[in-house]
Amino acid sequence: MKNELEYIDMLEKCGLGSTPNRLAVLAIVAKSSSPLTAQEVFETLNRTKGINRVTVYRILELLVDIKLLERLSGGDRSFRYGMGVNANNLEHPHFFCTKCGNMECLNPGTLDFNIDDFQKTFTGKVERVEIRIDGICKNCLRKI
Repeated sequence: MKNELEYIDMLEKCGLGSTPNRLAVLAIVAKSSSPLTAQEVFETLNRTKGINRVTVYRILELLVDIKLLERLSGGDRSFRYGMGVNANNLEHPHFFCTKCGNMECLNPGTLDFNIDDFQKTFTGKVERVEIRIDGICKNCLRKI
């Protein structure tokens, strides 16, 4: 788990100032065990500090643009936000529950996708791969 100084360093390495709102958004996403919706980030922040919803959305998009965060598509037409890929956060697939809407991170080695094999037959340039499995989580299965 990172501390505030590490978040400040992450922002500064990307050429951004470390405003209190940016630090708060980054900390909430970084400390979460699963990707969060913008609404969840907003609600979490709004409990302790008054912040505008639009400000949260702008900060999330800014952090995605500089690759500190990644935007993940959910099976419910909304986006979730998680930490971007780096030395401490390897690329990994996600599971989206179609009943409750929760998204969880799966272990990096769970599903293998060989980008090199794919590139042999695809003539375009791949910039990002997102693997999401949709289904029903174990908690929702217990309720059925």
